[in-house]
Amino acid sequence: MVVPLQTTVGSPVAIAGTVGLFALFLSVTAHIAARNVLGDVAIRNAFGVGPLPAGIAVLSTTFGVSAALALPLALAADAALIKYLYDRPWRLTLYVVAIHLVVTIILGALVFSLLALWQSAPG
Repeated sequence: MVVPLQTTVGSPVAIAGTVGLFALFLSVTAHIAARNVLGDVAIRNAFGVGPLPAGIAVLSTTFGVSAALALPLALAADAALIKYLYDRPWRLTLYVVAIHLVVTIILGALVFSLLALWQSAPG
């Protein structure tokens, strides 16, 4: 029996590193979003938010699940974790999730653009 993770290019360590870095990135953007909406919050809460959406993203890509299904699932997991960890009303939780999505898109585009610029530099 062949499991899709066995057919991907890269070792299990590389896959785990990708999930870990993406979880760290999502945790940092979650903390930025929570600080902007809620004010002074503990950073340890943000480290609980990042891993589940990162795992959903990597598994959905691995198994070929449509982004139209994976994105709402990741956002729902994000909302549930933010609601549980920060203990805020649903309306405020959804606002934090929306800001988290925006911050993630903006910071992700910035990091990707800087990496693409760095790789295309002469020399």
